[in-house]
Formats: sequence, C-alpha cells, structure tokens
Amino acid sequence: MKNWTLFLAAAYWLSACTSPGPAKDQQSDSTAMRKKLGPSPVLDATTAISHMQVEKGLEVQLVASEPLITTPVAMTFDDKGRMWVVEMMGYMPDTVGTGEDVPNGKVVILEDTTHDGVADTRKVLLDSLILPRAICLVPGGFLLAEPPKLWFVPVKNDVAGKRVLVDDKYTEGGNVEHQPNGLLRAMDNWIYNAKSDKRYRQINGKWVKQDTHFRGQWGISQDNFGRLYTNNNSENVLGDYFPPGLGARNPNQKTVAGYDEKIVPDNRVYPIHPTPGVNRGYMKGILDDSLRLVEMTAACSPLVYRGGLLGKNYNNNIFVAEPCGNLVKRNIILDSGYIVKGRQAYQKKEFLASDDERFRPVSLYDAPDGALYIVDMYRGIIQHKTYLTPYLKGEIKSRQLTNPLNCGRIYRVVPAGAKMKPMPLDNNPDKLFALLENPNGWIRDKAQQMIIDHHYTQLIPQLKERLHQEGNTYGAIHALWTLEGLGALQYNEIDFLLHQKNPYLQAAAIAALPSVRSNAATATLTSLENNVFLAPYIALVLPYLPNSGDLQTQLMTRYANDRYVADAIINNNGGKETELLHQLVKINPDTTLAMRRHLEAIIKDIEIHRKAKITDALVKQYPKGAKIFANVCQTCHGKDGEGIKSLAPPLNQSQLVTGDKKRLISIVLYGLTGPVDVNGKHYKAPEISADMPGIGSNDEFNDQDIAALLSFIRNCWSNQAAKVTEKDIQEVRKKYKGRQKPFTMEELN
Repeated sequence: MKNWTLFLAAAYWLSACTSPGPAKDQQSDSTAMRKKLGPSPVLDATTAISHMQVEKGLEVQLVASEPLITTPVAMTFDDKGRMWVVEMMGYMPDTVGTGEDVPNGKVVILEDTTHDGVADTRKVLLDSLILPRAICLVPGGFLLAEPPKLWFVPVKNDVAGKRVLVDDKYTEGGNVEHQPNGLLRAMDNWIYNAKSDKRYRQINGKWVKQDTHFRGQWGISQDNFGRLYTNNNSENVLGDYFPPGLGARNPNQKTVAGYDEKIVPDNRVYPIHPTPGVNRGYMKGILDDSLRLVEMTAACSPLVYRGGLLGKNYNNNIFVAEPCGNLVKRNIILDSGYIVKGRQAYQKKEFLASDDERFRPVSLYDAPDGALYIVDMYRGIIQHKTYLTPYLKGEIKSRQLTNPLNCGRIYRVVPAGAKMKPMPLDNNPDKLFALLENPNGWIRDKAQQMIIDHHYTQLIPQLKERLHQEGNTYGAIHALWTLEGLGALQYNEIDFLLHQKNPYLQAAAIAALPSVRSNAATATLTSLENNVFLAPYIALVLPYLPNSGDLQTQLMTRYANDRYVADAIINNNGGKETELLHQLVKINPDTTLAMRRHLEAIIKDIEIHRKAKITDALVKQYPKGAKIFANVCQTCHGKDGEGIKSLAPPLNQSQLVTGDKKRLISIVLYGLTGPVDVNGKHYKAPEISADMPGIGSNDEFNDQDIAALLSFIRNCWSNQAAKVTEKDIQEVRKKYKGRQKPFTMEELN
C-alpha cells in the first residue's frame, strides 16, 4: 500500500512521497540539516549539466531547453529525426493544483535544422489540451492520450487536422497520477499502454481495442524479442517473459504466471545529495542519516536500451528514471531460457545522478541516433495534490519549490566527445528492408513500421526469403512481424521457423500463430510439446489451434506442476474452470500440483464475485463517495475491490472495511504503513506497496465527502456495514489532532 501516486505524467514519479508525520527523534536530528539546505536554486540548462555525474566515458548533452520546450512529459521521434513532444503545462501549478483544468497543454515538434545536435526550431502542432500524457505516430497522424479520451489527430504537411475520437474510455476513473499512458507501438504491431489493460490497433481503417494484461504505472518499453517492461513507483523493473498479446483471455484469473513478473527486485537508490523533498521524508527509513532517499519512491519509464551507441556493455540494459532521487538507474538484464532476471549495475552509485533537486527525469527513450534520451520536467513540485502531505507542503514553501513553471529540458547520454546530428531514415523500400538488420533497435522498429504504414507489398518476397536465411535473429523476427503487419504472413513461414533450432525464432513463430491459424499447426506443436522452453508458448496459443483438446491434455499430463504452463491453460478456459479441475483430477489427483492450487483459488474467487457488485442504487445514494472511490481508491484496490498485485489488498469482505468504522476512518485520514492482515491473509511488500497514503489533509475532500466515500465502500460488493457520518470523521480528527504520520496495524489493534 505504498503511495504509488506517482502517476502524473510526470508526477507519478514523485508519488512515492506520500504519508504524513515525522518521528520526533529523526525530526530533531535532521531539522538543522534541512535548514542548512535553504532554497533550491533554479539552474540554466547548461549549468544543470555540470551538476550531473554520469558513468565514466559518457557525457550528457543538451538537446533542448526552455523557452523552446516547457514541462515536457513524453516524446517520440519521426523518420526525419525530429522530436514530437507532449507538454503538460497545467500540472500542479501550486500545492493545491490551481488551474489544473486549464487547457494549456501542447504537442510541439522540435527540430535541429542546423545539424549541430541541438534543437533550434519549435512548431506548435496542437494546443488547448488538458493534461495530455502520451503520443504515438501512426499512419496519417498520431494518437494522443488526453484522459479520459484517446484521440487520432490527422497531420498533413505538419498541420494538424480535426481530432477523431478513438476511445472515450481510454481512462476510467483514477486521478492524474493513476491513468494510462505510454502508447508504445510494439513489435507485434499493437499499441500498448502502462497503467492499463487495453491495447489498440487500426484494422481495415477502424481502430480496434482489445483486452491485454494490466501493466505498470508510468512508461513502457520493449526488448529485442518484443517482450514488454514496466514498473510502479516503488519497484525497479517489472516485465513479461512471454509475448504481450497472449495470456489475457480469462477475466476470472487475476494474475498469469510469466506476466508482470519482478525482473529486478532491488529497489535501492543512491542520490548524490540530500533529498528531503519527498512526500514521506519525515518517516523513519525513507531517508538515511544524510537525508538521502533510501529506496525508490517515484520509479518510472523503464527503458530497454537498444541503441548501440553507448557500447555493447549497455545493450539491453534497462534504465529507470527516479525523479525523487534526481537520478537515472542502470540495470543489467540476464536472459535464461524464457526467464528474465536482472540486477542493479552498481552498488552505492548510479548511472546518472544530479545534485539539482529540480532535475526531474520522467521519461527515457531510445533514438534514431543511438543515444539515450532523457525528458526532464525540471520543476519543484511533481507530487499531485491528492496525496500531498503537510510535510511536503512545508518543504515546498520553505525551499521555494513552486516556481518557476516554464522550464523543461531534453538531454541525451552519449560517448564523451561524440558529435551528434539528426539521423533521418530514407523512405525507400529496399533501404528500409535493409534496416531491419540494423544494430539500433529503434531503427529496426521504425523500418518495420514504415514498411507497414506505406504498404510496401513489393517487399513481401524479400521478407519471406529473409526468414529462410541464417544470420541476425533480430532481423528475422522483424521480418516475421513485418509480414504480419502487411497481412502477408502465411503458415508456411511459421512452420519453417518452428522447425529451426533457434528457440527465440520458434517462440516468435508461435506468438504470430493467432494471425495465421492452420489445421497443420496443431500437429506441429504437438510434436514440440516435450520442449520445456516452448511448452508455455504452446499452451498460450491453444485457443487459436483447431482440434487442440488432445494437445491440452498432453500438456496437463506433463506440466501440471509448471506454473507457467498451468496458468496458460487456465487462461484459455475462462468459464470452464470447474470442468478443467475435474479433468485434471482424473489425470493426476495430486492436491499439491500448481495447476490444481491455482484452479481452486480461482473457483473460490468466482464464487465471491458472483455475490459482489456495486449497484446503481448505491451509486445514487452516495454519488460523491462513488466518484472519490473511482478517482482515488480503485486505482490501487481495483474496481471490483479485490486488490491489485504489487499495490494494495482487497477491500471486499475486508475486516478493516466492515469492522470498527473508527479504525477505517483513521486509516483513510492518516494512512497505513507496514504489513496488513486481510481476510486471513498476511500482506506485505513487495506483494503490496509498503504504505497507503491518507487523504485527511487534502483540501479537495471535506469530512462529508470522506464519510460518503467510506459509507460507499462499506456497502460495496459483498460488504454490508453501518454508514459513516460526518460526525464520526470529526471525532476521529479530534482524537488524533496534530497527527501526521500513518498508523501501523499494531497501533490500530
């Protein structure tokens, strides 16, 4: 339940800072040190670079800064090497968010016309936006995320046309720190998001939305095999072992093994200066004795570096931004079979760190020139008002962090002394085909997209021939997905790859099977089911195979205790879990099998869900409570009240919700820290966040609002409990007057 409110689009990052009240011993020891810090000075962009420490042999270069760019939160590159940047100008102008709904966001194009490596022209493509957060170039224009809507914006000759609504429910509920973002155009030709379980693609001229796995909080990236990586504000790197388009068929299954796995469990950070300006900086353990952040509290934008320019030691490393610590972390990733794990590259140091508190790296990108690009919002406040603690409000005031609001920088990390210039791609079919082999992953991705977008069908014979050639595995995988994007992939190509000895080519071929479908596929995969590496992939595509019942039985017989295969089979049998359990028991009655344990848990959850619902009458009775729940609570606890992995435990049938209402009021007003027991289960980090923020100091909600929220929750789903009154809230406030720090379960009990 740690404050993972980091989401702003730049704010999310700071979210980690969220719970109230200093321990007196720590407070007295650190007060003098805090006073010595004084105001945080505003540095010009060139001076700011001199305050950064970066890995030896590399340097940070300035690409753009104010007044050319203001409050950037996301960007992308086009085939000319230009940057399309999203500016979120309305985010938190002050500690109460005054003017947050003003339509002053923009999409701008930055270009380096003098080829000296620094952007020198700015073109406003679209303005009058409210808190925009993500952009993706697509044929004829771009997709733009402006919650709650997703737009297609046509563009001709750098002039934006009338916006077309793609999805009016791109976001459903959530506040500015907890809404979808990313819009990653992935290798499988679908567009994926963080903080979302939806993906998008244009098919026959129409935009299609499909269910996928819920992933991450802010930022999303892919590796050279098309696997996706995300994180949340308190966890370094999360990611998928298997193709992103598979394994999301069963709504009864909360988690599917192999998806949203912990890739790098080490969350320690090493700032190079005191960082007291975090939301929970008064709490023991958040800062060390020198007032430096100890663990991630605003981690965001995990990036698989695929550029090649920095050197082979950096290839496929995953970099993570941490704006609370004013740093960028480097993680080394190890691929063993289909299991992906990683570790921090350094101990007690970072890849890049600054002693400038206003350095707020919020997004990281690969680029056509091979460099690592960093979007720096450069401002003092990035914690959203919903969870802003009195402690942080005091830091902001005493250290003059509110203004200015018109800054923003884009940097790149390159080998020391490198002379950089734009790297345009030649829109020539044969040259684009050759670029599918390029060592720079960004260029490979873009070449694939351009071939598909321009419908270069004349390349189909070459692409098919490429699959039959030995050499670059990455090039072959891109050729496969380029054929898929052109609608030209046939089973012959899939079958050829399935019979290769390269397991990554085999896995890619299986992932592409849903686009082809063939009666012959079932027989081929049956002959491969004894391959432990391929078994989970085979299990994941069973729904797309004709007459696959016997193959499913073989997989259950051989792999019922393999959690990846077990979950894949369960995922394919939504609504048939009981029948599947009976089949499993006949095959193997062992009660300890992973598949049996998972099935029994799901069947129990289904029964609970049948009784759990939010009625229209309840929403009508507590409209303000329902609204606050949707905007603040459901982003961690789930719309169904069943909790969300790595974030928060269930509210449905929780004794903390339906029990003593004064205990519940105390938690919601002041927050809760540490492990918690719910429904007989012990929850602790990292299964859930370590802390839940309180909202008692939020001026947005009065006591009547909070009473409505708690009454609503206490009667949602299967809950039935007495309502909470405004007087109840006031009594708890009176009892704990002056309190800021969150409660522990020991205190509450």
